[in-house]
Amino acid sequence: MNEINLDDYIYKVPDFPKKGILFYDITGVLTTPKAFSYCIDRMVEIYKDKKFDAVAAIEARGFIFAAPFAYRIGLPLILVRKKGKLPRKTTSETFELEYGTAEIELNHEDIRKGDKILMIDDLIATGGTLRAARKLLTSAGAVVPEIFGIIGLPFFEYDKKLSGITVTTLIDYNAE
Repeated sequence: MNEINLDDYIYKVPDFPKKGILFYDITGVLTTPKAFSYCIDRMVEIYKDKKFDAVAAIEARGFIFAAPFAYRIGLPLILVRKKGKLPRKTTSETFELEYGTAEIELNHEDIRKGDKILMIDDLIATGGTLRAARKLLTSAGAVVPEIFGIIGLPFFEYDKKLSGITVTTLIDYNAE
């Protein structure tokens, strides 16, 4: 597999979605097939020998990476969505973002007790969304030992909210 510099494909957008926030935009990865393919290939390489029962994707950009990955390794894909987007019986969790609050939910019946689940998102910042998603999955009886993200922002100290879980990223930014 040819190495590429993902930083070349990640746009940094100041003051989005509000003043003072530096937004790491992955659309450059998505509009460049070799960069997108690189991400999926790396994910498969990292997890091909690990045993998971399912992949949980975090709305919305996490879906983009989790779906082809789940397909390639033959695992079910569980969607963790914004409140009000899933039609069946759901369980929800409210959490803090860097710039406000949000609520996510999932369909409990998509989880089997004891399922070992890999959570996937595009970017890991404060860890609030992933901690809420993990809480939803574990309350349904799953085990969530690992999280994967394309981009990591460890200066937000996501490791404090995600203690006890392995976090893997393809690229880290250590300061804004």
